[in-house]
Amino acid sequence: MSAPADTGRVRRPVHIAVLTVSDTRGPAEDRSGDTLVERLTAAGHVLADRAIVRDDAELIVARLHGWIDDPAIEVIVTTGGTGVTGRDVTPEALARVVDKDIPGFGELFRWISFQKIGTSTIQSRACAGVSRGTYIFALPGSTGAVKDGWDGILAQQLDIDHRPCNFVELMPRLEER
Repeated sequence: MSAPADTGRVRRPVHIAVLTVSDTRGPAEDRSGDTLVERLTAAGHVLADRAIVRDDAELIVARLHGWIDDPAIEVIVTTGGTGVTGRDVTPEALARVVDKDIPGFGELFRWISFQKIGTSTIQSRACAGVSRGTYIFALPGSTGAVKDGWDGILAQQLDIDHRPCNFVELMPRLEER
């Protein structure tokens, strides 16, 4: 449930990179990536970059490191590679770059998804974390899952007005020691 907006804050667009992980999709077939881009731009955020990589942990890690090192990118959202099959390696790739896990993201995603697809949601390994000041969120590759993750979690948490708290207000403090 979304809390009322705090209208006293200045609206702030977030710079977001979208990564599709797939062995079979190219730009023309990337409906989940398209859905993310449509939703984040409609919310007033900036698409900082977009890419598609194969289900290969080394390729995923390399792309994530490149974006984490880019000061123009504040958030990375991935779609795909979060299932339980042998080629699904996105969570393992994230584990190699993340400094701090955000376990509640995956838990909340599966709760939201359960309302729509029932126990099939248990096959999702959606996850999130922070790496060197950059948020990373890994969603499953279906458009339905992307909608659930964006509409049910990210739209609110990437909105500076969301109360009682949100990820955006924490951005300046992510690299505190």
